[in-house]
Amino acid sequence: MKGGHKKPSKSDASDPVLAPYGAANRNSAAAPSPNVVVNHASRGAGGAAPPSSGTAMPLVPTPGAMEPLPPFRDAPASERQNLFLRKLHVCCYVLDFSDTLKNVREKEIKRQALMDLVDFIQSGSGKMSENCQEEMIRMISVNIFRCLPPASHENTGQEPTDPEEEEPSLDPTWPHLQLVYELLLRYVVSSDTDTKIAKRYIDHSFVLKLLDLFDSEDPREREYLKTILHRIYGKFMVHRPFIRKAINNIFYRFIYETERHSGIGELLEILGSIINGFALPMKEEHKLFLVRALLPLHKPKSVAMYHQQLSYCITQFVEKDFKLADTVIWGLLKYWPLTNCQKEVLFLGELEEVLEATQAAEFQKCMVPLFRQISRCLNSSHFQVAERTLFLWNNEHIVSLIAQNRTVVLPIIFEAFEKNISSHWNQAVHGLTVNVRKMFLEMDAELYEECQRQHAEKEAKAQDVEELRELNWKRLADAAAQNGVEDMVTT
Repeated sequence: MKGGHKKPSKSDASDPVLAPYGAANRNSAAAPSPNVVVNHASRGAGGAAPPSSGTAMPLVPTPGAMEPLPPFRDAPASERQNLFLRKLHVCCYVLDFSDTLKNVREKEIKRQALMDLVDFIQSGSGKMSENCQEEMIRMISVNIFRCLPPASHENTGQEPTDPEEEEPSLDPTWPHLQLVYELLLRYVVSSDTDTKIAKRYIDHSFVLKLLDLFDSEDPREREYLKTILHRIYGKFMVHRPFIRKAINNIFYRFIYETERHSGIGELLEILGSIINGFALPMKEEHKLFLVRALLPLHKPKSVAMYHQQLSYCITQFVEKDFKLADTVIWGLLKYWPLTNCQKEVLFLGELEEVLEATQAAEFQKCMVPLFRQISRCLNSSHFQVAERTLFLWNNEHIVSLIAQNRTVVLPIIFEAFEKNISSHWNQAVHGLTVNVRKMFLEMDAELYEECQRQHAEKEAKAQDVEELRELNWKRLADAAAQNGVEDMVTT
């Protein structure tokens, strides 16, 4: 198998006409496939790490090195492959975008060359040779595989915040990067692309480097990466297990080490589509992925940044195999937030979606711990948490599950209802609690009255215990006063 990312020879780099373009590369030995290890050298503290022997090197333009090339339509059909290679060579020059006045002419030459390459691939004007495909992937690698700038939290030391609340960090090289990504996308989706040939260049090493780029803070780049990786997953079946495992490793590192990554949401979007295509019965590998990667993703503080995509993935699993519902609910209870009320509201929304797809048998396996947690949420002093919990009773399927198991559920949550009605500060919560309590009364008046009686007995016992405690303290205080030990007198 040919390697996909090879260092250009000196003759390649120095020859602007590039007649024997990549000849040395075509005869080189293939590098062994790497293990699935996702390193994050793409974002370095002190600059990019030295490239490995199999990495293509960007070219630095010298005066007169970049000259405009004619469009494909002006070239004879027999010369188009050679012109394609010459345009690729021009696009291997990486230009400085930090200064808008620098290399203006060269930037325009490269932009035009990239646009011509995209149009050529998109039009299907001619089938590319293997050499052209190899050199195109090499050019793409030169441009997109780079050291990412330090993340904003690394510069300021602040915690990562909701991306919707701050201005996104935009890469100044995007005018060229976008065209390079568009070229890669067009190549991957083209019906002329033979996967047997393309997989030699879009190999495991290429996929790993692509996954590293998901940590880019530029949302435009992550959107392209999401589309491209999804297309690669769909087209290159041989890469599917590798891609899933590599994404797993990114999640593990995020959950248990860094808790910082820009592209978790985009990766979850890809997985949502992948999960939707899982065949039944579901493989054990996929169930382990749910338990070991997806459920622990509820743990990080920044879960709000990707919760919508995570919730979709979780729900897809339950809709695919309803027997996983109790596993998911136990997982949610395990990572249920204790002090973060906004996170609790997200969990309650996800819980409703999971319960919507839950069958009675799975519901019964976890209903006791589930409704103990719901009882705590009902009494939350944060009105949004209590209100969102009460909204669960607006769902007909959930009400049906509760009705079937009311003899277990009502005794667990009855006290929470009484406490809300007697002392919750928010009027909306108070009103919703009255409505839900009325629903139980209409559902089973006898059970409701029994719970009410048990609650009254419990309250009476608690009152007796409190009175006895106060009496004991009063006796101690009197005894201390008689003995002249005033410091022990308490009120």
